[in-house]
Amino acid sequence: MYNPPGMVTARDGGGVGGVLIPMQFVWPYGGANVCLGGSFNGWTQLLRMSPVEGCPAVFQIIWSIAPGYHQYKFLVDGEWKHDEHQPYVSTAEFGIVNTVLLAVEPNNYMDGLNSGNSTRTSMDEDGQDNNASRLMGRVSDGALTGATPRITETDLQFSRHRVSVFLSTHTAYELLPESGKVVALDVDLPVKQAFHILHEQGIYMAPLCDSKKGQFVGVLSAFDFILILRELGNHGSNLTEEELETHTIAAWKEGKAYLNRQIDGHGRAFSKPLVHAGPYDSMKDIALKILQHNVATIPIIHSSADGDTYPQLLHVASLSGILKCICRYFRHCSSSLPVLQLPICGIPVGTWVPKIGESDQRPFAMLRSSASLGAALNLLVQAQVSSIPIVDENDSLLDIYCRSDITALAKDKAYAHINLNEMTIQQALQLGQDSFSPYEQRSQRCQMCLRTDSLHRVMERLSNPGVRRLVVVEAGSKRLEGIVSLRDVFRFLLG
Repeated sequence: MYNPPGMVTARDGGGVGGVLIPMQFVWPYGGANVCLGGSFNGWTQLLRMSPVEGCPAVFQIIWSIAPGYHQYKFLVDGEWKHDEHQPYVSTAEFGIVNTVLLAVEPNNYMDGLNSGNSTRTSMDEDGQDNNASRLMGRVSDGALTGATPRITETDLQFSRHRVSVFLSTHTAYELLPESGKVVALDVDLPVKQAFHILHEQGIYMAPLCDSKKGQFVGVLSAFDFILILRELGNHGSNLTEEELETHTIAAWKEGKAYLNRQIDGHGRAFSKPLVHAGPYDSMKDIALKILQHNVATIPIIHSSADGDTYPQLLHVASLSGILKCICRYFRHCSSSLPVLQLPICGIPVGTWVPKIGESDQRPFAMLRSSASLGAALNLLVQAQVSSIPIVDENDSLLDIYCRSDITALAKDKAYAHINLNEMTIQQALQLGQDSFSPYEQRSQRCQMCLRTDSLHRVMERLSNPGVRRLVVVEAGSKRLEGIVSLRDVFRFLLG
């Protein structure tokens, strides 16, 4: 035994039938000689770790251990240390701190993955499923009954705890790219020109600054453009297209009171303050703000302590950027998070098309390509969704119409020459595709996945730039089964 003084010996998970699971252990904090010790071998053997090629400060080892909970520690240059960024346990009696790990046997979760038929659960478009009883497996279709991969409450909470610890100990500064641009608009800019800028820059929102007040006051987004177009199409509106040429963002905000407003569940607008964060706020706080305030992005603003200097806009944070950090951090140890190995059909994540007979479920928002653009815009507002799948007569996926697609109408002032109720979604999508390169069309327009894809795979794809949702389709037929968005993933991971 080489137990250091006061070392706690934890009981191994035991394993089932002698099954061992290869796990990767990483010490990324440098040292000359690094070894691993743990309860998985009764603290009886030191395992020498090797530096990663090209990263001399990072040491790793892959070691097969039995399924179950384990404690481990690193011996770095003769001194016992634990990873402060991983879940840990401590003993008050001896003051000993050990990192904890859950080794999960993959077969426990993947059995029956390829059997059965389509699995659908009804949730709203943004993944707002408040039925906590579905946490432990919500599939009950035919052959999948009793065979759907499931996760225990303990494993679920363990996975969530690890993600929470990571997000709580990393700040907004880590979201800032090494190089890039951040576009902000002055409130004195004409509304028409502002949307031309959004279109030309290929962005769907921009923070608003008031140079007279010396502060950021709001955000202009594609959703605002939708509201403006609906107002222009309203025969009772006093706002003409000519007025739109000279109307500033501030005038629209004061006169029409649409900017910085949100639509509630009854279609009524209500004011909301600018939601922002500081560079030292944790990623978890930023993610929670995005979810709680139902916004797509949050400006990262640095303000001086005395308030005399103009605040600096450092970055516009999104769930995509935060998810990319999560995926990068857990890339080499995803197997230690049980929930990441589950297929998305086995956990309460995403919005799913209701099955036949589920009349009590909320309808899933989808449209045919022959529907009018006006109908699509109304549905985006009334259903409070950010995208609508476009399907054929067999409900097979053709494309997807998103809020951000509306900025394509700013090209050549197209909005001034169309009737929203006469232009079809197909025509609107074609207009938008003319604004994107072939690569952007392939990589961002209509990302799909299968219900059997693991949560880890879905997260990896959602972390790619420009991808905000994956459309779940049936293999072969591309029949629409649901949508998994960034919000869905974060609501599930953060509980």
